[in-house]
Amino acid sequence: MNRHELSTEHADLRAAVEEFARTEVAPVIGDFYERGAFPYDIVAKMGRMGLFGLPFPEEHGGMGGDYFALCLALEELARVDSSVAITLEAGVSLGAMPLYRFGSDDQRKTYLPRLCSGEALGAFGLTEPGGGSDAGGTRTTARLEGGEWVINGTKSFITNSGTDITSLVTVTAVTGRREDGRPEISAILVPAGTPGFSIGQHYSKVGWNASDTNELVFEDCRVPEANLVGERGRGYAQFLRILDEGRIAIAALSVGLAQGCVDESVRYAHERSAFGHTIGEYQAIQFKIAEMEARAHTARLAYYDAASRMLAGEPFKKEAAIAKLIASNAAMDNARDATQVFGGYGFMNEFPVGRFYRDAKILEIGEGTSEVQKMLIARELGLPA
Repeated sequence: MNRHELSTEHADLRAAVEEFARTEVAPVIGDFYERGAFPYDIVAKMGRMGLFGLPFPEEHGGMGGDYFALCLALEELARVDSSVAITLEAGVSLGAMPLYRFGSDDQRKTYLPRLCSGEALGAFGLTEPGGGSDAGGTRTTARLEGGEWVINGTKSFITNSGTDITSLVTVTAVTGRREDGRPEISAILVPAGTPGFSIGQHYSKVGWNASDTNELVFEDCRVPEANLVGERGRGYAQFLRILDEGRIAIAALSVGLAQGCVDESVRYAHERSAFGHTIGEYQAIQFKIAEMEARAHTARLAYYDAASRMLAGEPFKKEAAIAKLIASNAAMDNARDATQVFGGYGFMNEFPVGRFYRDAKILEIGEGTSEVQKMLIARELGLPA
């Protein structure tokens, strides 16, 4: 991939998802959003398009594409709605990718085909009620007993964890102590419906209202020892790799929201009149929209660069953090400005920019806060940890 140009395959994919978002998602998603309902039909259509299998090999039921293809799809979906986009992002990056990167052959064979087809969703149980950004402070425990892991603990803010098609959650848990006394953290696969595994509260959220987010509770939940994902004690390192990749995906989603704000503002500037002129004729509005476009464009280049480095096998941790930081800021700033362009109508849920405004803030928090991104960038520059 050239860092600034799309291949024919990527361009065709982007165009196909753009049309899907415009014709299939945009006309109906507002109703799902207002009802807080999960859009099963839209997810099924995305599955049939192959979107959940984009970065996975055909041998696992995937499309044989790459991670950048996923990012392009996320950007186009988020131009219309972020709930649908985050459902895809979490299903691929957090649900299926840990199994693909670190799972056993049996785990891949059992779960990946249905995850790639969109018939099933996976989730990643990392965050805990008292943890937040301190993922190393995991309190959920798993002990071996009679060839089984016995899991106890609670996970918070877990996307795709409580839908009717959720098939598994991969959880991080303390499985022992290292020689230096630090916790040994491992990743363990828990199938949906396992006794002792229950869905806790379904959150009432500010945004992403058409996506699924729940608390997970484990009470003496038993799964086979073979459900360990990757090496014992490597769960923390594994999730860091998954989050590095996920930050590029969230940056792409953020760019989509930022660009969607531009799209809606340009359209409205042509339609809305005030004091005898369309508002687009006023320089104050023109300059505001121009700044919005500059933010979206700059953020897009940042995630393109991070994705190209990742696909080339080059170090990309710093670039992923930069992309996530810049893009989430752009999304938040553009959502605020788009709401201002729309005036009172921007505060109404019937207009997409109202939804964009509600959805934007979480992008500065999820998969690593803006403060965490700055910390990562500083470390990559060699500043003291």
